[in-house]
Amino acid sequence: MQATRRSFLKGLSAGVLTLSLMGFDLKDVKAYAKTLKIEGAKEVISVCPFCAVCCQIIAYVRDGKLISTEGDPDYPVNEGSLCAKGAALHSMYTHTHGRVLKPMYRAPYSDKWEEKSWDWTLEQIARRIKDARDADFKQKNKQGQTVNRLESLFWMGTSHASNEECTVINSAVKSLGMVYIDHQARV
Repeated sequence: MQATRRSFLKGLSAGVLTLSLMGFDLKDVKAYAKTLKIEGAKEVISVCPFCAVCCQIIAYVRDGKLISTEGDPDYPVNEGSLCAKGAALHSMYTHTHGRVLKPMYRAPYSDKWEEKSWDWTLEQIARRIKDARDADFKQKNKQGQTVNRLESLFWMGTSHASNEECTVINSAVKSLGMVYIDHQARV
């Protein structure tokens, strides 16, 4: 039989389970193993930024770098538990996962992406929003009532924005007259 990572972990799990069934107390081993990762790190209490629940987290920082995050078991709202977004906070902060870090543009009917500057990208976004608003803004409805709305644009928020960022974005899109606004904060 060829040894693989999976077979090793299965065997290790079976061994640990066997030891625990035989009466060995593994609490000390688990506690020690946990301290190895965060040894020498400073604990910083913070708040998960992903929704209005505001679960408290403990961030571990060593040499000015975030090395780990976990739910705060002493905080009564989340009692140490975190949702999928909160649990992924550390990896979202520290890893790029192949994310695109610069604006990319694909011209209509093109099959190639090209890198653009932030200035060019923001100018394009602003121009297209302004053009759509100028073309489609409705000051009054069919009954003659003042509605001041823009129905041709839609805003979809992101769960990666903090509560404060969401408030600013919501105010901005409403000031344009957008009425179709949603948010992807659901897990």
